[in-house]
Amino acid sequence: MDFNIMLQAHRGFAYLILLATAVFVVALLAAMFGYSGKISKLLRKSTLFTMIFFHTQALIGLIMLFFFSPGFKAAKEAGILMKDAVARNTYVEHPTAMIIAAVLLTIVNKKFKANDRLNMSWVIMALLAVALMLWAFQWGRLFG
Repeated sequence: MDFNIMLQAHRGFAYLILLATAVFVVALLAAMFGYSGKISKLLRKSTLFTMIFFHTQALIGLIMLFFFSPGFKAAKEAGILMKDAVARNTYVEHPTAMIIAAVLLTIVNKKFKANDRLNMSWVIMALLAVALMLWAFQWGRLFG
């Protein structure tokens, strides 16, 4: 498999994640403010699909990072992985934050599936996952 194929797949799923996350946030806010805290079918489905896209993206990204990325190998061999800010952000901070966001979203999905009413701690966890994803998202690479 080629690095460029993996990179295009990673970029393609990034657009899907942005779309799914937007639907998820709208459904979460609607459940918080419009339905007296009841977890709607839209919220459950949007959480599930956002989680699936997060996990698929994480899998593609980790495979690309550890098996195909020439930049990661070069930075690791040169000893500048943690010294160079761009390399550290690309190869350490971005994957770590995205994996943490995926784990938080998985926990939120499990809570939403098992209950009928929202709990504020789950909402905070969901918003934290979204905030972490937005912080670590490679905006410049996708839209720049």
